[in-house]
Amino acid sequence: MTAVLSEPAALLAQLVALDSVNPDLVPGGAGESATADFCAAWFAARGFEVHRLERRPGRPSVVAVARGTGGGRSLMFNGHLDTVATASFDGDALDPVVRDGRMHGRGTFDMKGGVAAMMVAAARASAAPLRGDVLVACVADEEHASAGTEEVLASFTADAAVVTEPSHLEVTVAHKGFAWFEVDVLGRAAHGSRPDLGVDAIAKAGHFLVALEGLGRALAAGPAHPLLGTGTVHASLISGGEEASSYPARCRVVVERRTVPGETREVVTAELTALLDALAATVPDFRAELRPGLHRAPFQADEGSPVVRALLHHAEQVLGHPPAVRGEPFWTDCALLDGAGIPCALFGVDGGGAHAADEHVDLASLDRLTDVLARTAADFCA
Repeated sequence: MTAVLSEPAALLAQLVALDSVNPDLVPGGAGESATADFCAAWFAARGFEVHRLERRPGRPSVVAVARGTGGGRSLMFNGHLDTVATASFDGDALDPVVRDGRMHGRGTFDMKGGVAAMMVAAARASAAPLRGDVLVACVADEEHASAGTEEVLASFTADAAVVTEPSHLEVTVAHKGFAWFEVDVLGRAAHGSRPDLGVDAIAKAGHFLVALEGLGRALAAGPAHPLLGTGTVHASLISGGEEASSYPARCRVVVERRTVPGETREVVTAELTALLDALAATVPDFRAELRPGLHRAPFQADEGSPVVRALLHHAEQVLGHPPAVRGEPFWTDCALLDGAGIPCALFGVDGGGAHAADEHVDLASLDRLTDVLARTAADFCA
């Protein structure tokens, strides 16, 4: 790489070169250890108080703290160190390439660009005395189960937070949640020649899938969130049967329900329970079992909160225009921070190719993001 890079871009290049594929997504993945070691050393060299959290061996998160003089508000930056697979990348995913104002490589966009920006921004903001603390949480496992942010929140808090996931330099103040369910539709096993004895679980599951599609249409026609639209539902996985010559005793359907604020775990569980009860009452021999799985709540920021106002103000100053305010269809760690009582918003780089064969970040946006974050921290923690 021969291009002259800004401080955030040079740091990003170093981060991209470190393999941090999430091993829960890719068996044998490197995990976050090497990247966490690098970040911890980087912060220590700049006078930060460094905490390494590693409840699960090999999956560390790092929290760096620039202590204020006292009496001010604290601000946490949050970003994840893990990435998705590198094998699907077109080229060497760990060799960052700069071309036409972009840096290409795994994690440049999602989201080592945001991590580099928040690290440099925290160092710049805390170079002058601040009353409040600036915390930087470089977390593990966001791409799978967000265990890193959960572990950080068990030990640290702040008066506000900014998550630096990529947002195209737009301020994200809401996003959807999700709930996963397993539905086992039950039949009765029998030889394929004996329809008098067998109940076809796969055929019965067809009734469920049609009803699920109807629920999706009803949700789409219902009240919409101003930034997120409506909730959605779909069947993600299906399995059943033993061999061609037998009636299947079981057919399992995995369902994902994407939620908007107001749609709680209890609401969506009751929704599916009612759907299954209606089928049991109207479809002969229909029986099913519902098991709730992983649930993550949706997120809605208070747009009048001090951290959102500060972020909007400084983004406008740096960008030269008011930033767009948006909602995201996907889930982020904002919901965990908000659930822990920490007001937050999301603001990150421009670019593209998250999880794709060609991932890149716009380097001008990386510098602008760093500037906005540094100004926001200096203002909020003054």
